[in-house]
Amino acid sequence: LLVNYDIELVLVSPESLKMPEDVLDEVRSTGHRFYMTDDVREVIGNVDVLYMTRVQKERFSDLAAYDRVKDQYVIDEPLLSQAKERMILMHPLPRVSEISYTVDDDPRSAYFRQMRNGMFIRMALLASVLGRA
Repeated sequence: LLVNYDIELVLVSPESLKMPEDVLDEVRSTGHRFYMTDDVREVIGNVDVLYMTRVQKERFSDLAAYDRVKDQYVIDEPLLSQAKERMILMHPLPRVSEISYTVDDDPRSAYFRQMRNGMFIRMALLASVLGRA
């Protein structure tokens, strides 16, 4: 859907988990701009939506490498204070430690609304697939 809008993607990840080149090629083919960094602090003040996921331990064959990066990607109150007042913080849930519980009540935190709305979307999709919509 985002291909229909004039957006710029900001991709934040450790080098070991950066977006695969074929996906980046697909983004390039749409004419959209993107920027990649390994430091969320560098971009949090400029983004309108931050879609956060956990650093997935299962993607690392070297657990020491996982331990080196997992705590670099945590949204907490000091970091969120640098974000736009109307930024939206999303997350697919469940979370591990990548979003502090202290930001749950921040109006920018949308993950619980996202979770609730996701249930209704899944219900509608199932009804449609089963021919009951």
